[in-house]
Order: sequence, then C-alpha cells, then structure tokens
Amino acid sequence: MSDIDNINIEAIDLNLLKVFEALHEEGSASRAAVRLGLTQSAVSAALGRLRRLYDDHLFVRTGRGLAPTLRANELKPLVSEALDKCRQSLQLVSGGRAGYAGRSLSLGLSDDFELALGKQLIDRLELEMPGLRIVFRQTHSRIVGDMLLDRQVDMAIASGGFTSAAIGCETLGEGRYACLLDACQSLTEDEIDSQQRLTLAAFLSRQHLLVSSGGFIGMVDEVLIPQGLKRTVRASTTHFSALPYLLLGSGALATIPLHAARTLAAFHPLQLVLPPIAMPAYAINLGWRRDALRDPAIVKMKQVISDILLAFDWQNGTAQGQ
Repeated sequence: MSDIDNINIEAIDLNLLKVFEALHEEGSASRAAVRLGLTQSAVSAALGRLRRLYDDHLFVRTGRGLAPTLRANELKPLVSEALDKCRQSLQLVSGGRAGYAGRSLSLGLSDDFELALGKQLIDRLELEMPGLRIVFRQTHSRIVGDMLLDRQVDMAIASGGFTSAAIGCETLGEGRYACLLDACQSLTEDEIDSQQRLTLAAFLSRQHLLVSSGGFIGMVDEVLIPQGLKRTVRASTTHFSALPYLLLGSGALATIPLHAARTLAAFHPLQLVLPPIAMPAYAINLGWRRDALRDPAIVKMKQVISDILLAFDWQNGTAQGQ
C-alpha cells in the first residue's frame, strides 16, 4: 500500500485547497497571496505541502509566472467543485447574509458579446449577486462545448457549439451584421444608398479586415462565393476589440455582428453602415452544464444572464433603454 493510500483526510488542512485554487487561477504566488490575504512565504509553504500531498510538482515556473502541470489541471475542477459545495453550505446557514462573498463564476464568451454586454452583466450581477466575482473567458462555437465539459467555464454565450447531451442550451436572441469603417474616410454618394447600405461595388472594391478564429474564411465569404463574387481580405484578427486600431487611417472595412459594431462605433471614430448582401441571422445561445444546476449560484447567474439577453434589442444591436 502506498503513502497516498494511507492519507487520512482528517490530517489534511483543507485551506490548502483554497491556495491551490488561487494559484491555478492567478498563475502567480504573489497574486494568490494578495487574493487570499496571506504572505507570499505562506503561499509558498502551502504549495510545498500541496506538492507532497499530491506527489506532483503541480506548478512550474515560467517567464510569465506559474504554469499548472497536467495533474494540476486534472485536479482543478474537482478542487473548485468541492470548495463551491462548502461555500453553498455556509450560505445555507448564513441565511443569505454573506451574499456570494468568496465565489467566482466564469462566463465564456467571445469579445463581441463582452463589448456589448460586459458592463451590463457586471452591474446586474453586482446588484443581484453581491460579492460574486464574474470572470469573462474568451471562447467561440468550436471550443465552447469542450470548455464547459472540462469545467473551464461555468456558463457560456455563443452562436452554437452546445451539442453534448450533458449541456443545456437556450436560444435567447438572433444576431445580425453591420459594416464598420473609418469615419474620416468619407463615403461618396456613389458608395452608399438611401438606406445607409454600402453599394455592392463599394463593398467589393474595398479591402476587408476579417475577424475569425481560423483566419481565412468568414461568413461574408460563405455568402459571396455561391454568387461568384470575391472580396480582398487585407488581414485577419481573432479579436473584435482590435478593429478600431486596425481600421482607423485605412480604407478597409470589417463586417461584424451588429451589437459589436454599434458598441465600437459609439466609442471610436468609426462609421456603421449596413452590408449590401443578405447576411444570414444567427442564434444567440446560452449554455451550461446540466449537472451545475444543483448549485443555487449557477441557477441565479443563469437567470440574470437570460434576462439580459432576452431584453437586448438584437435587431438594432443595443441594450434595453439605449
């Protein structure tokens, strides 16, 4: 029988699990110490005990901090789930007085949704779930299902990707597209019609910036190619938030979700116009692990996010009241 087989849980300081969680999420002993209100030497000592307990190095030092080992990544969802159960039990006996202090829940979403919804999500969750820390994590439809099943996120907003039977999903909106370009690069009367749509000739003659996880083909190309048409893509990026700095000073344009285009145009000197081609609408989905609904905090966050998505005016790309 190995030493691991002889471990008695009563002899283990369960506070070590909080240190493990903080180290994994912060990627730094100094940041974990600040988060937990401990000294860095205390966190380092706890890490030494964790390494002996799990017979693994757990975290290795890199140029950017501490990187988890494979064993640490395997342990993370189990440790966080156990700690969340403890937090739930304390909330029961506190009668809700403690709010959600100490809880952090993660929401997977691409940065177009974060641009349009992030501030509203933070404000509503702060009001309705005081003490909760919401963590936004980047995802997209190709990887969102795996991220949920691997417990990298607790919930996610995406346009598809929720195909596993272990994942619940609701469609809470329908998104549309718009074009963005430098507002200083004035459009001529020949380039835009009375409905603020680019003409097809203007659309095809300009260079394009593509936002894509793959970097080569976008929804615009899928619409143009069957019509025997082609655009010129000048460059690709994976983040919508980079577009203002890539578009300004150029004659290029980007065709992106309307909600992101509306937000970017409100804060940058960018002009929003409608595309000349019929772009298909797409579903706005909220997904979650079905077994996570045993957690009241997950249920509450799901309701808050559902309310925000349902109230959003996807037709015009604006939040309620804007």
